[in-house]
Amino acid sequence: MTEPDQAPEPIIAVEHLTKSVSDATGTLDILRDIELRLFPRETVAILGASGSGKSTLLSILAGLDTPTRGTVRLDGEDIFAIDEDARAALRARKLGFVFQSFQLMVGMTALENVMLPLELGGRRDARRIASDMLGRVGLGQRLGHYPRVMSGGEQQRVALARAFVVEPAVLLADEPTGSLDFATGERVMELMFELNRERGTTLVLVTHDRAIATRCDRRIEIEAGALVPSPG
Repeated sequence: MTEPDQAPEPIIAVEHLTKSVSDATGTLDILRDIELRLFPRETVAILGASGSGKSTLLSILAGLDTPTRGTVRLDGEDIFAIDEDARAALRARKLGFVFQSFQLMVGMTALENVMLPLELGGRRDARRIASDMLGRVGLGQRLGHYPRVMSGGEQQRVALARAFVVEPAVLLADEPTGSLDFATGERVMELMFELNRERGTTLVLVTHDRAIATRCDRRIEIEAGALVPSPG
């Protein structure tokens, strides 16, 4: 007798997540009692207007910001029950990041930028792996070039290579095409989805672009810091 299929365990589990800030005028709730499950290999778009809290949610999922209340478990581990050093080590093992502003090291070549997370992880074959990854994103002829002489699309492809080179369980992307023209953004997004499929990474994508969001397995909307219930 075969056992029934069990539902997969979430790679990220969020419970009662709240983020508030206070000043002389009072308290502002940026996120309000967020409950969320993200599963291995899925692609999820987080939608919302500017100021809705979507980028704050992404920062908290990464452990780069801290909640006022609530828990975030990454692959079963409560990231706010450990100290910052342990949290940084967990990020290095499990997470990749792609930002709207690329966040490349301007004094490093494309190759050095992609090698950096591998070297921090102690990989002795960092140069070979980084070179192969840059070739995969179409930049095999740009290894020795610095960000200042690369186009926005090329810089974002370097950022993608750097994010995927460590084979993260989860890739967090915050408006990754926001500073690119439409055609370049389309090419970058196609590459991101291809790498997601190839590597089996969970992709969590913050965007205001509904056309991009429709390409994801699931769409989550935030309004005034709270999740909007799905229709039906």
